[in-house]
Amino acid sequence: MLLIADNLQPLDRTIFQAVINRNPLPIQNLVRLCEDAGANLIDINTGPLSRNPEQIMDFLVRAVQEATDLPVLIDTTNPKAIEAGLLANTKTAIINGISLEPAKMAHILPLAVRFQTDVIGFLLYSNGHVPTTGEGRIQVAIELHSACQKAGLSPSHLIIDPVLVPVSWQNGLVQNRAILSVIQQLPDILDFPVRTLAGLSNLTSGERNMTRKQLLECAWIPMLASAGLTMLMMNMTRRRSVQMARTCRTLWTRDIFAWEEIDNT
Repeated sequence: MLLIADNLQPLDRTIFQAVINRNPLPIQNLVRLCEDAGANLIDINTGPLSRNPEQIMDFLVRAVQEATDLPVLIDTTNPKAIEAGLLANTKTAIINGISLEPAKMAHILPLAVRFQTDVIGFLLYSNGHVPTTGEGRIQVAIELHSACQKAGLSPSHLIIDPVLVPVSWQNGLVQNRAILSVIQQLPDILDFPVRTLAGLSNLTSGERNMTRKQLLECAWIPMLASAGLTMLMMNMTRRRSVQMARTCRTLWTRDIFAWEEIDNT
């Protein structure tokens, strides 16, 4: 289970000011901190980009890749910014992401085909709504897989995000438990070794109590790992959650146990 740092986002005032001032140092310091904590990939989340989207994404990709060789996720809904990020990329980049929503099919999927790069596909209906059942998510996955193939994108480039939902939703627990089954079923249903991704912060959206956040994260991480999740997007500064993720990764992927795989956080 690879760990994706979701720390690089404009809600962080330090990062926001660094982007405004085009100062790469705070961004690079954060990226190195995440890598030292065990991140395998870095998500570059620009948030809404109303002015100079191409320049901002170009700056962020270059700043991050000067500090690390880790793959980057270009995380925005702005196709022009995605294209700028892919053009600035000199290492490995992943588009984050697409769904069955018509605008994304029309403007973002062609970029994945053009650059032949990995792309994250969210299991959402064409109206942007989240399926409420596991069966609904499976059906969307089939449609998304078919759409990518028709567009000329190899299935090997598709990473599926079944979309965790807040546990505080009325049926949040039921949906998230169904997602565990979806993750397990996808390789058999789509007939290729599907990579899957989950955004851990979705679970506790709206919750401000950090103790509660980490308690829920630490409970769900082993369940996601045992379901066969490929990539986990998370805040790499939450030490207990990171330790749990690294422990699960060690127990799942190593034949010989070593405390160093867990303690170095």
